[in-house]
Amino acid sequence: MSDIEIARAAKKKSIQEIGTKVGIPTEHLLPYGHDKAKVSQEFINSVQDRPNGKLILVTAVNPTPAGEGKTTTTVGLGDGLNAIGKKAMICIREASLGPNFGMKGGAAGGGYAQIVPMEDMNLHFTGDFHAITSAHSLLSAMLDNHIYWGNEQQIDVRRVAWRRVVDMNDRSLRQITSSLGGVANGYPREDGFDITVASEVMAILCLSNDLKDLQKRLGDMIVAYRRDKTPVYCRDIKADGAMTVLLKDAMQPNLVQTLENNPAFVHGGPFANIAHGCNSVIATKTALKLADYVVTEAGFGADLGAEKFMDIKCRKAGLAPDAVVLVATVRALKMNGGVKKDDLGKESVDAVKKGCANLGRHIENLKQFGVSVVVAINHFVKDTDAEIQAVIDFVATQGSEAILAKHWADGSKGSADLARKVVEVVERGKSNFAPLYPDEMPLFEKIETIAKRIYRADEVIADTKVRGQLKEWEEQGYGHLPVCMAKTQYSFTTDPNRRGAPTGHSLPVREVRLSAGAGFIVVVCGDIMTMPGLPRVPSAESIYLNDDGQIEGLF
Repeated sequence: MSDIEIARAAKKKSIQEIGTKVGIPTEHLLPYGHDKAKVSQEFINSVQDRPNGKLILVTAVNPTPAGEGKTTTTVGLGDGLNAIGKKAMICIREASLGPNFGMKGGAAGGGYAQIVPMEDMNLHFTGDFHAITSAHSLLSAMLDNHIYWGNEQQIDVRRVAWRRVVDMNDRSLRQITSSLGGVANGYPREDGFDITVASEVMAILCLSNDLKDLQKRLGDMIVAYRRDKTPVYCRDIKADGAMTVLLKDAMQPNLVQTLENNPAFVHGGPFANIAHGCNSVIATKTALKLADYVVTEAGFGADLGAEKFMDIKCRKAGLAPDAVVLVATVRALKMNGGVKKDDLGKESVDAVKKGCANLGRHIENLKQFGVSVVVAINHFVKDTDAEIQAVIDFVATQGSEAILAKHWADGSKGSADLARKVVEVVERGKSNFAPLYPDEMPLFEKIETIAKRIYRADEVIADTKVRGQLKEWEEQGYGHLPVCMAKTQYSFTTDPNRRGAPTGHSLPVREVRLSAGAGFIVVVCGDIMTMPGLPRVPSAESIYLNDDGQIEGLF
């Protein structure tokens, strides 16, 4: 059966019953239908004095067209932990409409390791992304309106930094000219759209602890510059209060369930390139108060998602992972070993061994953060015993252990061994987590640290304009911020075609952007798009309602 058929056949329990599993009273669940609900801020406030459970991060090797199954493994591990008698919750991101109708598909897991309702999660869900788009658009409108009605802040219209957003892949909007049509429509200027998940509002919502923190961060956003290059903040436009009102409900985590009726928070969805790629801090922190084990994931491969989880989310939220699960597939390792996608069905132990260099690099990198690493081999039916054994043997040489996981086909029965290994690692208590660099390190040195220690680049190439901008931000008091690297997810380098574990490369920095509200510096490396385009044959062409009124084509 397809993922959507499996999800449709799920025997869901009422969301009130799911809430009861983790002690959320019915009166603190704000239901959206029968199978999803938001959790009230009042309840979240009431559990803050409880001890934290154990935090498990799920990350992966560099993504390939072969598929890795990071979200599927996150869900499978959560189900597995519950199946072996542990009280566990799952925390993942919400799906963006753009990739759903484009090429990537949804973000609810797969096979028998899914979160439901799958269709709702991958479409409008509880309206969080619409609220974020609306709040962002409100600021866009108020900014141009401020300029139209006299420009009290003396904004230089050539230096408006705030772009617009829409939650759809639409390349035609990347660069536009706005306010055409005459005097009544304002001052024409160059403008553009990003996808909603790339909005700083999204990043802020996912890093904020509460509504007060949210409004402060929104107010801190830089929207434009004056002629003397001093920044104009969102609070100067007086938009932060109304934006917070629009985001009031979106700040509350969404409670749903797995196919095996285990609780999951699905909340937030920042891009893992241009932002930090993790679910919300409020969801993760709340889950840690409600469960003994919390399984969460970070976007893309460990060189992007896990690094940002450690250096941005954990640093900002005061979190520390107790163990990391690194997902790999035989298929992905074969692609890293030089096998083409069409040939992945043929056994090639040599290609697996060659591709393990990518896996080994990620293991080494993760251990630099002082965390224990367990490798999950996400099983595909055409994997051979010899290929699987090659991965297990290689991981053993790296001082870690690889566990074969069959959650896609067998649900929690297939992930029980992985769950037991994670518990064993956590109970040994050897995690000694620390971010990769200190707050006080100069910004360019932070970039170099990630480039050399994570990507294994020989040098960082940046022109004097970039270096000067970093120095200027340091002088303005932003030098303590972490850096958020924006580069291709497919390689340790900025070239998406260089698979494996390349060395002898440089990291070219194209530009740097200050996300003052979110609290990080975005470092754009290589060719990164903040507004994706649709492929030649978008998934949307195959999505429709069948004769029974059911959605077909989502995956």
